[in-house]
Amino acid sequence: MIELQHISKWVTIGGIRTFILKDINMSIKEGEFISIMGPSGSGKSSLLNIFGMLDEQSEGEYFFLDQAVHTLKEKHRAQLYKQHIGFVFQAYHLIDELTVYENIETPLIYQNIKSSERQAIVADALDRFNIVGKKDLFPTQLSGGQQQLVGIARALVAKPKLLLADEPTGNLNSKQGEEIMALFRELNTKDGVTIVQVTHSEKNAAYGKRIINLLDGRIESETKN
Repeated sequence: MIELQHISKWVTIGGIRTFILKDINMSIKEGEFISIMGPSGSGKSSLLNIFGMLDEQSEGEYFFLDQAVHTLKEKHRAQLYKQHIGFVFQAYHLIDELTVYENIETPLIYQNIKSSERQAIVADALDRFNIVGKKDLFPTQLSGGQQQLVGIARALVAKPKLLLADEPTGNLNSKQGEEIMALFRELNTKDGVTIVQVTHSEKNAAYGKRIINLLDGRIESETKN
């Protein structure tokens, strides 16, 4: 599903190149569950953003579903992202001007799904995450944990092939966190969704079938569960 070849990412400040990622080579098969760990500043979120086509590498080649992403124009990359990738952000990234219902519905609008069908899909998502009573509220009226649940519902509503999660339980209490991780496992094993999560939690990382440790922008080690 994903193939990274010699991916590097850097910023240039005052003529000096500072590497965020350095020479990353990685393959991810469809149906895998990968956990990426490492200290702050090791490049975890940058790597996730490259997977999700929210950021571009400075060097190297990225293949997604046999398409050479590094050669695509921005419009085509956006189409790939909207069609196949769901993203759960640590900072939620909900749209403040939209209600919970409208936030969850947004990915379906991008996919040109008919209004009646969208209503049914969003109703299922609201039910699944026990947030039916919140559907007409705005993100600022929700707790952090509730906003994260809405963010996850939005990421999953269009049935993505790839789910990217950046510290998905970071703002949840332990019970909610366990429920989300159990949901991720179910999505992976029953629905075949490929999942890549960035986490500081060893407990959450253990849900992955492979754990990749980053240090200073490089892959330091890889273990299989």
